[in-house]
Amino acid sequence: MSSTQPEISTLKIAVILPCYNEEATIAQVVTAFAQHLPQADIYVCDNASQDKTADQARSAGAIVLSEHRQGKANAVCRLFSAVDADVYVLSDGDLTYDASAAPQLISMLVENKCEMIVGTRAPVSGQKTYRPGHSFGNFAFTTLLRSLFGGNFSDVLSGYRVFSRTFVKSMPIMSQGFDIEVEMTVHALATGQPVAEVSTAYFERPKGSVSKLSTFRDGLRIGLRIIRLIIDFRPLTVFGIASIIFAMLGVSLFYPVWLAYLDTGLVSRFPTAFLSLGLGVLSVLSLLSGLILDGISRQRLEMKKLAYLSQIRTGG
Repeated sequence: MSSTQPEISTLKIAVILPCYNEEATIAQVVTAFAQHLPQADIYVCDNASQDKTADQARSAGAIVLSEHRQGKANAVCRLFSAVDADVYVLSDGDLTYDASAAPQLISMLVENKCEMIVGTRAPVSGQKTYRPGHSFGNFAFTTLLRSLFGGNFSDVLSGYRVFSRTFVKSMPIMSQGFDIEVEMTVHALATGQPVAEVSTAYFERPKGSVSKLSTFRDGLRIGLRIIRLIIDFRPLTVFGIASIIFAMLGVSLFYPVWLAYLDTGLVSRFPTAFLSLGLGVLSVLSLLSGLILDGISRQRLEMKKLAYLSQIRTGG
């Protein structure tokens, strides 16, 4: 640690905090990060808050930016584009993440030459950190992404992350809401960037602070984002499975028609025969669509990798 400490002390560090209606906690969050990262610039993006979030953040010493398009991903996109730094610390403004863990996350990023470190959430004993359904949803989404894209992440929905400049400046943000964490994770895994995770304390929200995450609405949005990412990065898998299903249905419907034809020499069930033929056509079209989209997906992935590598070559 001591050998890398001088290197870390020379880095330009930015703490970026997307916020919406967090006047009850944002000042404490800014103060906590300022205490543990005194060399860092702290930026708060006020995401069209209807309270005094911006005033509280500014009075605590933060640099305040504004983003009028609602959604966490929009606020993160604004911060990524406006802030220039060597290392970016992303957290929430609700006082649930442990600011004292930030130096450890940064050290791990530098020492291991990673592009992203995820601070996985370890709930503090005796505190109600997760609402009903959130823990299971996180487990389900994490398991699904690990099975499809690999990696060893245990908490893909954590909002506590540290990034290199290379990651931030090569990350194309397409999401708008709380699905931003899923998009970041898939982007890092798909482009082969070195990543890691560190367990950090996760606290319950203080009294007077209200979660903006809707269990069902945002859960559905995250699920749809995962489906879109699967289609974007694994189209042959998706359309290949659809092709197999259509083929199996077509064969199962055509088989009794074929047996009847062999027995009588007549096709007695034309509707069933035409339906099975249609399913066969859909099977072929699905497979061809998967092959075409797979080629497009590979080209897009190569472009993302080139954008990532170009940032490395230019010292990003």
